[in-house]
Amino acid sequence: MAVTGLLMLLFLIVHMLGNLKIFYGRTEFDHYAGWLRTIGEPVLHGAWYLWIQRFVLVLAVVLHATSAYQLSRRDQKARPTKYSHHQRPKANYATHVMRYGGITLGLFIIYHILDFTTLTLNRHGVEGAAYDNVVSSFSVWWVTAIYILAMISLGLHIQHGFWSAAQTIGANRPSRDRLFRNVATGLAVFLTAGFLVVPIAVLAGLVD
Repeated sequence: MAVTGLLMLLFLIVHMLGNLKIFYGRTEFDHYAGWLRTIGEPVLHGAWYLWIQRFVLVLAVVLHATSAYQLSRRDQKARPTKYSHHQRPKANYATHVMRYGGITLGLFIIYHILDFTTLTLNRHGVEGAAYDNVVSSFSVWWVTAIYILAMISLGLHIQHGFWSAAQTIGANRPSRDRLFRNVATGLAVFLTAGFLVVPIAVLAGLVD
């Protein structure tokens, strides 16, 4: 779970930075989107790199979700009865955020693919017109609202997930705990703000 989470985190950082190219204008953003289809040429043909990347990411998501389910079942078997006292364990909030946040993000990924990959739900939906496709979607207030809620959920997921992953792979120590918590919060804020600035800018008319 930790390894697949870190793999997806690296992808999110690169994906977010690429999204910000929209502020350089239609020509620059469409050129960037087109370049993604040529990565690996001439060794790889056409959009092979994108399909390899998609396969790896889907595999990572499936393994991540499967691991989450298995760990949840293991926790339930380890503690089949509820705590006798009324004080809620400190881990409960983070656990609920991760569990339901993960489900929310899973549904959002499906929506995101239908919006910008297959263009099924995109109002403009023209292959190769990445800039116009983005502007078309985020010009609708409820689409932007969906993305805002999903990115807030992503931020909360990253905040707890990064710290938890550091614990899992043994990188964290009591002396480093505060550092890793700060890094986790910083990454969460950085990615949430980076992803949100595009739909908000489009809805506000700053990108059109």
